[in-house]
Amino acid sequence: MSAVDKRPILKNKYYLYMTEFFAGMAVMAVELGASRLLAPYFSSSQIVWTIIIGTIMIAMALGNIYGGRSADKNPDPDKLYGRILIAAIWIAAIPVVGKYIILLISAALIVTVSTNFLIWAAFLACMVIFVFPLFLLGTVTPSLAKYTMDNLEDNGRTVGNLGAFNTIGSIIGTFLPTFVTIPAVGTAITFLIFSGILLLLGLVYFISAKAGTVKSTVAVIVFIICSLLGNSNSFAFWETDLVYEGESIYNYLQVKETPRDVILSTNVLFGVQSIMIKDESLTGMYYDYAMAGPLMSGSMERGETVDILILGMGTGTYATQCRHYLPKTQIEGVEIDQKITNLAGEYFELDPDIQVTTYDGRAYLNAIEGTYDVILVDAYQDITIPFQMSSVEFFSLVKEHLKDDGVMVVNMNMRGVKEGNINQYLADTIASVFDHVYTADVTGSTNRELYASNDSRLLERMEKNNQQIEDTDLQAMMELVYGKLTPYEAGDYIMTDDKAPVELLGMQVIDDLIQEELGYYKRIFEEEGIEGVLEHM
Repeated sequence: MSAVDKRPILKNKYYLYMTEFFAGMAVMAVELGASRLLAPYFSSSQIVWTIIIGTIMIAMALGNIYGGRSADKNPDPDKLYGRILIAAIWIAAIPVVGKYIILLISAALIVTVSTNFLIWAAFLACMVIFVFPLFLLGTVTPSLAKYTMDNLEDNGRTVGNLGAFNTIGSIIGTFLPTFVTIPAVGTAITFLIFSGILLLLGLVYFISAKAGTVKSTVAVIVFIICSLLGNSNSFAFWETDLVYEGESIYNYLQVKETPRDVILSTNVLFGVQSIMIKDESLTGMYYDYAMAGPLMSGSMERGETVDILILGMGTGTYATQCRHYLPKTQIEGVEIDQKITNLAGEYFELDPDIQVTTYDGRAYLNAIEGTYDVILVDAYQDITIPFQMSSVEFFSLVKEHLKDDGVMVVNMNMRGVKEGNINQYLADTIASVFDHVYTADVTGSTNRELYASNDSRLLERMEKNNQQIEDTDLQAMMELVYGKLTPYEAGDYIMTDDKAPVELLGMQVIDDLIQEELGYYKRIFEEEGIEGVLEHM
Protein backbone atom coordinates (compact mmCIF):
# COMPACT_ATOMS: atom_id res chain seq x y z
CA MET A 1 0.00 0.00 0.00
CA SER A 2 1.40 3.42 -0.97
CA ALA A 3 1.83 6.38 1.33
CA VAL A 4 -1.13 8.08 -0.33
CA ASP A 5 -3.34 5.07 0.30
CA LYS A 6 -2.37 5.08 3.97
CA ARG A 7 -3.33 8.76 4.36
CA PRO A 8 -6.60 9.53 2.56
CA ILE A 9 -6.08 13.29 2.90
CA LEU A 10 -3.19 13.01 0.46
CA LYS A 11 -5.61 11.91 -2.24
CA ASN A 12 -6.84 15.49 -2.22
CA LYS A 13 -4.35 17.21 -4.48
CA TYR A 14 -5.68 20.62 -3.50
CA TYR A 15 -4.47 20.00 0.03
CA LEU A 16 -1.03 19.05 -1.32
CA TYR A 17 -0.97 22.15 -3.48
CA MET A 18 -1.97 24.27 -0.49
CA THR A 19 0.89 22.73 1.48
CA GLU A 20 3.25 23.87 -1.28
CA PHE A 21 1.56 27.29 -1.38
CA PHE A 22 1.88 27.99 2.33
CA ALA A 23 5.42 26.58 2.52
CA GLY A 24 6.51 28.99 -0.22
CA MET A 25 4.71 31.83 1.55
CA ALA A 26 6.40 31.03 4.86
CA VAL A 27 9.89 30.90 3.31
CA MET A 28 9.60 34.42 1.91
CA ALA A 29 7.95 35.77 5.05
CA VAL A 30 10.79 34.38 7.17
CA GLU A 31 13.35 35.86 4.77
CA LEU A 32 11.81 39.33 5.08
CA GLY A 33 11.40 38.87 8.80
CA ALA A 34 15.09 37.97 8.98
CA SER A 35 16.02 41.29 7.40
CA ARG A 36 13.98 43.18 9.98
CA LEU A 37 15.33 41.12 12.88
CA LEU A 38 18.92 41.80 11.83
CA ALA A 39 18.56 45.42 10.65
CA PRO A 40 18.44 47.09 14.09
CA TYR A 41 21.73 45.40 14.95
CA PHE A 42 23.59 45.12 11.62
CA SER A 43 21.79 47.64 9.36
CA SER A 44 19.74 46.86 6.26
CA SER A 45 22.56 47.26 3.78
CA GLN A 46 23.08 45.25 0.63
CA ILE A 47 25.73 43.25 2.50
CA VAL A 48 23.21 42.05 5.09
CA TRP A 49 20.64 41.28 2.39
CA THR A 50 23.25 39.28 0.47
CA ILE A 51 24.02 37.24 3.59
CA ILE A 52 20.34 36.60 4.27
CA ILE A 53 19.56 35.53 0.71
CA GLY A 54 22.73 33.43 0.47
CA THR A 55 22.20 31.49 3.69
CA ILE A 56 18.54 30.91 2.92
CA MET A 57 19.36 29.61 -0.55
CA ILE A 58 21.91 27.24 1.00
CA ALA A 59 19.28 25.99 3.44
CA MET A 60 16.70 25.50 0.70
CA ALA A 61 19.15 23.67 -1.57
CA LEU A 62 20.17 21.27 1.19
CA GLY A 63 16.51 20.79 2.07
CA ASN A 64 15.66 19.95 -1.53
CA ILE A 65 18.42 17.33 -1.66
CA TYR A 66 17.47 15.76 1.66
CA GLY A 67 13.75 15.87 0.94
CA GLY A 68 14.14 14.12 -2.40
CA ARG A 69 16.34 11.37 -0.99
CA SER A 70 14.10 10.93 2.03
CA ALA A 71 10.97 10.68 -0.12
CA ASP A 72 12.58 7.99 -2.28
CA LYS A 73 13.94 6.04 0.65
CA ASN A 74 10.94 6.25 2.98
CA PRO A 75 7.93 8.01 1.43
CA ASP A 76 6.10 8.42 4.74
CA PRO A 77 4.08 11.68 4.73
CA ASP A 78 4.09 11.66 8.54
CA LYS A 79 7.76 12.60 8.37
CA LEU A 80 7.14 15.52 6.00
CA TYR A 81 4.33 17.02 8.08
CA GLY A 82 6.34 16.34 11.22
CA ARG A 83 9.12 18.46 9.72
CA ILE A 84 6.58 21.19 8.97
CA LEU A 85 5.51 21.16 12.63
CA ILE A 86 9.13 21.44 13.76
CA ALA A 87 9.70 24.33 11.33
CA ALA A 88 6.58 26.02 12.69
CA ILE A 89 7.64 25.93 16.34
CA TRP A 90 11.24 26.92 15.44
CA ILE A 91 9.95 30.01 13.61
CA ALA A 92 7.64 30.76 16.55
CA ALA A 93 10.67 30.66 18.86
CA ILE A 94 12.63 33.23 16.81
CA PRO A 95 10.92 36.27 18.45
CA VAL A 96 11.65 34.75 21.87
CA VAL A 97 15.35 33.92 21.51
CA GLY A 98 16.49 35.51 18.21
CA LYS A 99 17.65 38.85 19.62
CA TYR A 100 19.56 37.13 22.44
CA ILE A 101 21.34 34.87 19.96
CA ILE A 102 22.32 37.89 17.86
CA LEU A 103 23.77 39.69 20.87
CA LEU A 104 25.63 36.59 22.10
CA ILE A 105 27.17 35.99 18.69
CA SER A 106 28.11 39.67 18.39
CA ALA A 107 29.65 39.69 21.86
CA ALA A 108 31.71 36.59 21.08
CA LEU A 109 32.92 37.87 17.71
CA ILE A 110 33.66 41.42 18.74
CA VAL A 111 36.65 40.27 20.81
CA THR A 112 37.80 37.51 18.46
CA VAL A 113 37.35 38.82 14.89
CA SER A 114 39.71 41.47 13.56
CA THR A 115 38.08 42.23 10.20
CA ASN A 116 34.71 41.91 8.50
CA PHE A 117 32.88 41.86 11.82
CA LEU A 118 29.57 42.76 10.20
CA ILE A 119 29.80 39.93 7.68
CA TRP A 120 30.75 37.30 10.23
CA ALA A 121 28.19 38.36 12.82
CA ALA A 122 25.31 38.56 10.36
CA PHE A 123 26.31 35.30 8.66
CA LEU A 124 26.56 33.30 11.90
CA ALA A 125 23.32 34.80 13.20
CA CYS A 126 21.56 33.75 9.99
CA MET A 127 23.06 30.27 10.14
CA VAL A 128 22.04 29.69 13.74
CA ILE A 129 18.58 31.25 13.62
CA PHE A 130 17.23 30.67 10.12
CA VAL A 131 18.99 27.84 8.30
CA PHE A 132 17.37 24.90 10.14
CA PRO A 133 13.67 25.83 9.73
CA LEU A 134 14.21 26.79 6.10
CA PHE A 135 16.11 23.55 5.51
CA LEU A 136 13.01 21.73 6.76
CA LEU A 137 10.74 23.78 4.50
CA GLY A 138 13.09 23.02 1.63
CA THR A 139 12.13 19.35 1.92
CA VAL A 140 8.49 20.10 1.09
CA THR A 141 8.63 20.32 -2.72
CA PRO A 142 10.45 17.03 -3.50
CA SER A 143 8.33 15.19 -0.93
CA LEU A 144 5.07 16.52 -2.32
CA ALA A 145 6.17 15.58 -5.84
CA LYS A 146 6.28 12.00 -4.61
CA TYR A 147 2.74 12.14 -3.20
CA THR A 148 1.08 14.06 -6.01
CA MET A 149 2.46 12.03 -8.91
CA ASP A 150 -0.18 9.64 -10.30
CA ASN A 151 1.79 8.36 -13.28
CA LEU A 152 4.66 9.33 -15.52
CA GLU A 153 2.33 10.69 -18.19
CA ASP A 154 1.28 13.73 -16.15
CA ASN A 155 4.42 14.24 -14.09
CA GLY A 156 5.32 17.45 -15.97
CA ARG A 157 1.95 19.01 -15.26
CA THR A 158 2.08 17.94 -11.61
CA VAL A 159 5.54 19.39 -11.03
CA GLY A 160 4.48 22.55 -12.88
CA ASN A 161 1.43 22.94 -10.65
CA LEU A 162 3.54 22.50 -7.53
CA GLY A 163 6.00 25.11 -8.78
CA ALA A 164 3.17 27.51 -9.59
CA PHE A 165 1.58 27.19 -6.15
CA ASN A 166 4.98 27.64 -4.50
CA THR A 167 5.69 30.74 -6.58
CA ILE A 168 2.28 32.30 -5.92
CA GLY A 169 2.70 31.63 -2.21
CA SER A 170 6.17 33.19 -2.33
CA ILE A 171 4.78 36.31 -4.02
CA ILE A 172 2.13 36.75 -1.35
CA GLY A 173 4.72 35.96 1.34
CA THR A 174 6.84 38.79 -0.06
CA PHE A 175 4.18 41.50 -0.12
CA LEU A 176 2.23 40.67 3.06
CA PRO A 177 5.06 41.16 5.59
CA THR A 178 6.44 44.29 3.93
CA PHE A 179 3.21 46.17 3.36
CA VAL A 180 0.81 44.68 5.89
CA THR A 181 1.99 42.66 8.88
CA ILE A 182 5.35 44.26 9.79
CA PRO A 183 4.08 47.88 9.66
CA ALA A 184 0.80 46.89 11.36
CA VAL A 185 1.86 44.45 14.10
CA GLY A 186 5.66 44.22 13.92
CA THR A 187 8.30 41.62 13.16
CA ALA A 188 7.63 39.38 16.18
CA ILE A 189 3.94 38.95 15.43
CA THR A 190 4.77 38.44 11.74
CA PHE A 191 6.91 35.43 12.64
CA LEU A 192 4.10 34.10 14.83
CA ILE A 193 1.47 34.57 12.10
CA PHE A 194 3.34 32.53 9.50
CA SER A 195 4.43 30.02 12.10
CA GLY A 196 0.76 29.57 13.00
CA ILE A 197 -0.11 28.95 9.36
CA LEU A 198 2.46 26.14 9.15
CA LEU A 199 1.30 24.75 12.47
CA LEU A 200 -2.31 24.66 11.26
CA LEU A 201 -1.21 22.94 8.06
CA GLY A 202 0.47 20.17 10.02
CA LEU A 203 -2.39 19.83 12.50
CA VAL A 204 -4.94 19.39 9.71
CA TYR A 205 -2.88 16.53 8.33
CA PHE A 206 -2.36 14.71 11.61
CA ILE A 207 -5.93 15.17 12.81
CA SER A 208 -7.34 13.85 9.54
CA ALA A 209 -4.89 10.96 9.65
CA LYS A 210 -5.68 10.28 13.30
CA ALA A 211 -1.99 10.13 14.04
CA GLY A 212 0.80 12.15 15.60
CA THR A 213 -1.20 13.12 18.68
CA VAL A 214 1.85 13.57 20.89
CA LYS A 215 3.87 15.65 18.43
CA SER A 216 0.84 17.76 17.55
CA THR A 217 0.09 18.44 21.21
CA VAL A 218 3.71 19.36 21.95
CA ALA A 219 3.80 21.66 18.92
CA VAL A 220 0.64 23.48 20.04
CA ILE A 221 1.95 23.91 23.60
CA VAL A 222 5.31 25.25 22.41
CA PHE A 223 3.57 27.61 19.97
CA ILE A 224 1.34 28.98 22.74
CA ILE A 225 4.34 29.53 25.01
CA CYS A 226 6.24 31.30 22.23
CA SER A 227 3.20 33.44 21.45
CA LEU A 228 2.99 34.54 25.08
CA LEU A 229 6.71 35.21 25.46
CA GLY A 230 7.59 36.44 21.99
CA ASN A 231 4.83 38.87 21.05
CA SER A 232 6.87 41.91 22.02
CA ASN A 233 8.41 44.08 19.33
CA SER A 234 11.14 45.26 21.70
CA PHE A 235 14.58 44.83 20.16
CA ALA A 236 16.31 46.93 22.80
CA PHE A 237 14.88 44.86 25.64
CA TRP A 238 17.32 46.31 28.19
CA GLU A 239 16.11 49.89 27.68
CA THR A 240 13.83 51.29 30.39
CA ASP A 241 13.26 54.86 29.21
CA LEU A 242 11.79 54.34 25.72
CA VAL A 243 8.62 56.29 25.13
CA TYR A 244 8.10 54.63 21.75
CA GLU A 245 9.39 51.52 20.02
CA GLY A 246 8.01 50.28 16.73
CA GLU A 247 8.60 49.54 13.08
CA SER A 248 7.76 51.07 9.74
CA ILE A 249 8.13 49.81 6.20
CA TYR A 250 11.72 51.09 6.19
CA ASN A 251 13.01 51.20 9.76
CA TYR A 252 13.12 49.97 13.30
CA LEU A 253 12.29 53.04 15.40
CA GLN A 254 12.82 53.96 19.03
CA VAL A 255 12.21 57.22 20.81
CA LYS A 256 14.04 57.77 24.09
CA GLU A 257 13.32 60.62 26.49
CA THR A 258 15.64 62.01 29.15
CA PRO A 259 15.26 65.11 31.32
CA ARG A 260 17.40 67.00 28.75
CA ASP A 261 16.23 65.72 25.37
CA VAL A 262 14.18 63.41 23.17
CA ILE A 263 16.10 61.13 20.78
CA LEU A 264 15.11 59.13 17.71
CA SER A 265 17.27 56.15 16.79
CA THR A 266 16.88 53.53 14.07
CA ASN A 267 19.56 51.29 15.54
CA VAL A 268 19.39 49.22 18.72
CA LEU A 269 22.92 49.75 19.94
CA PHE A 270 24.02 53.18 18.77
CA GLY A 271 23.23 56.15 16.58
CA VAL A 272 21.11 59.27 16.90
CA GLN A 273 19.03 60.12 13.85
CA SER A 274 17.21 63.08 15.41
CA ILE A 275 17.24 64.92 18.72
CA MET A 276 15.15 67.61 20.38
CA ILE A 277 16.79 69.63 23.17
CA LYS A 278 14.01 70.60 25.55
CA ASP A 279 15.45 74.01 26.43
CA GLU A 280 15.99 74.78 22.70
CA SER A 281 19.75 75.07 23.12
CA LEU A 282 22.30 73.74 20.65
CA THR A 283 22.62 69.98 20.39
CA GLY A 284 26.40 69.73 20.62
CA MET A 285 26.24 67.46 17.59
CA TYR A 286 26.66 67.74 13.82
CA TYR A 287 23.37 69.63 13.47
CA ASP A 288 25.14 72.64 14.99
CA TYR A 289 27.94 72.41 12.42
CA ALA A 290 25.36 72.27 9.62
CA MET A 291 24.08 75.68 10.79
CA ALA A 292 27.09 77.14 8.98
CA GLY A 293 25.34 76.38 5.68
CA PRO A 294 22.84 79.27 5.81
CA LEU A 295 25.60 81.65 6.94
CA MET A 296 27.56 80.78 3.80
CA SER A 297 24.65 81.62 1.50
CA GLY A 298 24.33 84.80 -0.53
CA SER A 299 20.70 85.32 0.49
CA MET A 300 21.58 85.72 4.16
CA GLU A 301 24.28 88.24 3.27
CA ARG A 302 21.69 90.27 1.35
CA GLY A 303 19.19 90.07 4.19
CA GLU A 304 16.81 87.90 2.15
CA THR A 305 14.91 84.81 3.23
CA VAL A 306 17.13 81.72 3.10
CA ASP A 307 15.43 78.83 1.29
CA ILE A 308 16.50 75.49 2.80
CA LEU A 309 15.78 71.96 1.56
CA ILE A 310 16.55 69.02 3.85
CA LEU A 311 16.98 65.60 2.23
CA GLY A 312 16.62 63.18 5.11
CA MET A 313 14.36 65.26 7.34
CA GLY A 314 14.11 62.78 10.20
CA THR A 315 12.04 64.34 12.94
CA GLY A 316 13.27 67.82 12.09
CA THR A 317 16.23 68.59 14.35
CA TYR A 318 17.93 70.81 11.78
CA ALA A 319 14.71 72.47 10.69
CA THR A 320 13.80 73.29 14.30
CA GLN A 321 17.25 74.76 14.97
CA CYS A 322 17.13 76.91 11.85
CA ARG A 323 13.70 78.22 12.79
CA HIS A 324 14.85 79.01 16.33
CA TYR A 325 18.20 80.66 15.58
CA LEU A 326 17.65 81.97 12.04
CA PRO A 327 14.01 83.01 11.83
CA LYS A 328 14.38 84.44 8.32
CA THR A 329 14.35 81.01 6.73
CA GLN A 330 11.92 79.07 4.56
CA ILE A 331 12.31 75.34 5.17
CA GLU A 332 10.99 72.22 3.51
CA GLY A 333 12.01 68.63 4.08
CA VAL A 334 11.95 65.28 2.34
CA GLU A 335 11.67 62.10 4.39
CA ILE A 336 11.08 58.67 2.87
CA ASP A 337 9.57 57.22 6.05
CA GLN A 338 6.12 58.58 6.82
CA LYS A 339 6.17 57.03 10.27
CA ILE A 340 9.21 59.12 11.20
CA THR A 341 7.35 62.22 10.05
CA ASN A 342 4.44 61.20 12.29
CA LEU A 343 6.82 60.85 15.24
CA ALA A 344 8.16 64.34 14.49
CA GLY A 345 4.79 65.87 15.32
CA GLU A 346 4.03 63.57 18.24
CA TYR A 347 7.31 63.62 20.17
CA PHE A 348 9.61 66.27 18.66
CA GLU A 349 7.35 69.33 18.38
CA LEU A 350 8.13 69.92 14.71
CA ASP A 351 6.41 73.07 13.51
CA PRO A 352 3.38 71.90 11.49
CA ASP A 353 3.97 74.82 9.09
CA ILE A 354 7.14 73.14 7.82
CA GLN A 355 6.32 71.16 4.69
CA VAL A 356 7.55 67.56 4.74
CA THR A 357 7.18 65.41 1.62
CA THR A 358 7.26 61.63 1.88
CA TYR A 359 9.59 60.72 -0.96
CA ASP A 360 13.06 59.51 -1.85
CA GLY A 361 15.46 62.46 -1.85
CA ARG A 362 16.86 61.95 -5.32
CA ALA A 363 13.45 61.22 -6.84
CA TYR A 364 12.17 64.42 -5.26
CA LEU A 365 14.91 66.49 -6.91
CA ASN A 366 14.04 64.90 -10.22
CA ALA A 367 10.40 65.88 -9.78
CA ILE A 368 10.82 69.58 -8.84
CA GLU A 369 12.18 72.64 -10.60
CA GLY A 370 12.89 75.05 -7.72
CA THR A 371 16.27 76.23 -6.45
CA TYR A 372 17.50 76.69 -2.89
CA ASP A 373 20.12 78.58 -0.90
CA VAL A 374 20.98 75.51 1.18
CA ILE A 375 20.43 71.82 0.50
CA LEU A 376 21.28 69.58 3.45
CA VAL A 377 21.94 65.94 2.56
CA ASP A 378 21.38 64.00 5.77
CA ALA A 379 20.21 60.63 4.46
CA TYR A 380 23.12 58.45 5.56
CA GLN A 381 22.56 56.11 8.53
CA ASP A 382 25.76 54.40 9.73
CA ILE A 383 26.58 51.77 7.06
CA THR A 384 23.26 52.28 5.29
CA ILE A 385 24.20 54.83 2.64
CA PRO A 386 21.83 54.95 -0.35
CA PHE A 387 24.13 54.48 -3.33
CA GLN A 388 21.81 56.60 -5.48
CA MET A 389 22.52 59.52 -3.15
CA SER A 390 26.29 59.16 -3.23
CA SER A 391 27.15 59.40 -6.91
CA VAL A 392 28.32 62.05 -9.36
CA GLU A 393 24.88 62.00 -10.94
CA PHE A 394 23.17 62.72 -7.62
CA PHE A 395 25.44 65.58 -6.59
CA SER A 396 25.12 67.06 -10.07
CA LEU A 397 21.36 67.01 -9.55
CA VAL A 398 21.78 68.80 -6.21
CA LYS A 399 23.94 71.40 -7.92
CA GLU A 400 21.20 72.06 -10.48
CA HIS A 401 18.79 72.89 -7.63
CA LEU A 402 21.13 75.31 -5.86
CA LYS A 403 21.14 79.04 -6.49
CA ASP A 404 24.35 80.45 -7.95
CA ASP A 405 25.60 81.36 -4.47
CA GLY A 406 23.93 78.42 -2.76
CA VAL A 407 25.58 75.77 -0.56
CA MET A 408 25.23 72.01 -0.24
CA VAL A 409 25.87 70.61 3.23
CA VAL A 410 26.48 66.87 3.62
CA ASN A 411 26.59 65.01 6.90
CA MET A 412 29.10 62.19 6.56
CA ASN A 413 28.69 60.08 9.67
CA MET A 414 31.56 57.58 9.50
CA ARG A 415 34.86 59.41 9.50
CA GLY A 416 37.53 57.13 8.08
CA VAL A 417 41.28 57.50 8.43
CA LYS A 418 42.61 54.96 5.93
CA GLU A 419 43.31 55.75 2.31
CA GLY A 420 40.24 55.15 0.16
CA ASN A 421 37.70 55.31 3.01
CA ILE A 422 34.00 56.04 2.47
CA ASN A 423 34.28 59.75 3.28
CA GLN A 424 37.18 60.16 0.88
CA TYR A 425 35.06 58.60 -1.84
CA LEU A 426 32.15 60.91 -1.02
CA ALA A 427 34.32 64.02 -0.83
CA ASP A 428 36.21 63.22 -4.05
CA THR A 429 32.93 62.61 -5.82
CA ILE A 430 31.52 65.92 -4.58
CA ALA A 431 34.72 67.77 -5.47
CA SER A 432 34.38 66.50 -9.04
CA VAL A 433 31.05 68.36 -9.25
CA PHE A 434 31.62 71.52 -7.14
CA ASP A 435 34.46 74.03 -7.41
CA HIS A 436 34.83 74.75 -3.70
CA VAL A 437 34.64 72.09 -0.98
CA TYR A 438 35.38 72.42 2.75
CA THR A 439 35.17 69.89 5.58
CA ALA A 440 34.98 70.16 9.37
CA ASP A 441 35.27 67.24 11.78
CA VAL A 442 32.63 67.21 14.52
CA THR A 443 34.15 67.19 18.00
CA GLY A 444 33.41 64.06 20.02
CA SER A 445 31.95 61.99 17.18
CA THR A 446 32.80 60.23 13.94
CA ASN A 447 30.78 62.75 11.92
CA ARG A 448 32.30 65.08 9.36
CA GLU A 449 30.42 67.99 7.79
CA LEU A 450 31.12 68.90 4.19
CA TYR A 451 30.22 72.21 2.53
CA ALA A 452 30.25 72.56 -1.26
CA SER A 453 29.48 75.41 -3.64
CA ASN A 454 30.52 76.93 -6.95
CA ASP A 455 30.78 80.33 -5.25
CA SER A 456 34.21 81.24 -3.89
CA ARG A 457 33.00 83.51 -1.07
CA LEU A 458 31.75 80.82 1.35
CA LEU A 459 34.15 81.59 4.18
CA GLU A 460 33.99 85.36 3.67
CA ARG A 461 30.21 85.35 3.89
CA MET A 462 30.17 83.01 6.89
CA GLU A 463 32.48 85.29 8.84
CA LYS A 464 30.49 88.38 7.86
CA ASN A 465 27.07 86.88 8.61
CA ASN A 466 28.19 85.43 11.91
CA GLN A 467 28.85 88.95 13.18
CA GLN A 468 25.15 89.70 12.69
CA ILE A 469 23.95 86.78 14.85
CA GLU A 470 22.51 87.89 18.18
CA ASP A 471 22.63 84.54 19.98
CA THR A 472 26.05 84.27 21.62
CA ASP A 473 25.99 80.45 21.83
CA LEU A 474 25.39 80.08 18.10
CA GLN A 475 27.96 82.75 17.35
CA ALA A 476 30.56 80.89 19.42
CA MET A 477 29.67 77.62 17.70
CA MET A 478 30.06 79.19 14.27
CA GLU A 479 33.46 80.56 15.28
CA LEU A 480 34.44 77.02 16.28
CA VAL A 481 33.25 75.63 12.95
CA TYR A 482 34.98 78.43 11.03
CA GLY A 483 38.26 77.54 12.72
CA LYS A 484 37.87 73.89 11.73
CA LEU A 485 36.98 74.44 8.08
CA THR A 486 39.60 72.87 5.84
CA PRO A 487 39.74 73.19 2.05
CA TYR A 488 39.38 69.73 0.57
CA GLU A 489 42.01 68.53 -1.88
CA ALA A 490 40.22 66.37 -4.43
CA GLY A 491 41.40 62.90 -5.35
CA ASP A 492 40.35 60.25 -7.81
CA TYR A 493 37.95 58.14 -5.71
CA ILE A 494 34.78 58.77 -7.70
CA MET A 495 31.42 57.04 -7.30
CA THR A 496 28.86 56.84 -10.07
CA ASP A 497 25.43 55.31 -10.46
CA ASP A 498 27.16 52.39 -12.13
CA LYS A 499 29.78 51.90 -9.44
CA ALA A 500 29.25 53.02 -5.85
CA PRO A 501 30.51 50.35 -3.37
CA VAL A 502 29.14 52.21 -0.34
CA GLU A 503 28.36 49.08 1.71
CA LEU A 504 31.88 47.64 1.53
CA LEU A 505 33.42 51.03 2.22
CA GLY A 506 31.14 51.58 5.19
CA MET A 507 31.93 48.15 6.56
CA GLN A 508 35.64 48.96 6.49
CA VAL A 509 35.03 52.02 8.66
CA ILE A 510 32.91 50.01 11.10
CA ASP A 511 35.75 47.50 11.43
CA ASP A 512 38.18 50.34 12.16
CA LEU A 513 35.84 51.87 14.74
CA ILE A 514 35.33 48.55 16.50
CA GLN A 515 39.06 47.91 16.62
CA GLU A 516 39.70 51.40 17.95
CA GLU A 517 37.05 51.20 20.66
CA LEU A 518 37.66 47.60 21.74
CA GLY A 519 41.39 47.27 21.25
CA TYR A 520 41.90 47.59 25.00
CA TYR A 521 39.51 44.74 25.81
CA LYS A 522 40.88 42.55 23.04
CA ARG A 523 44.35 42.79 24.55
CA ILE A 524 42.96 41.77 27.95
CA PHE A 525 41.06 38.89 26.35
CA GLU A 526 44.20 37.61 24.64
CA GLU A 527 46.18 37.80 27.88
CA GLU A 528 43.62 36.89 30.56
CA GLY A 529 40.63 35.38 28.74
CA ILE A 530 36.97 36.20 29.25
CA GLU A 531 37.33 36.34 33.04
CA GLY A 532 39.85 39.14 32.68
CA VAL A 533 37.51 41.07 30.41
CA LEU A 534 34.68 40.75 32.92
CA GLU A 535 36.93 41.94 35.76
CA HIS A 536 37.97 45.06 33.86
CA MET A 537 34.48 46.05 32.75
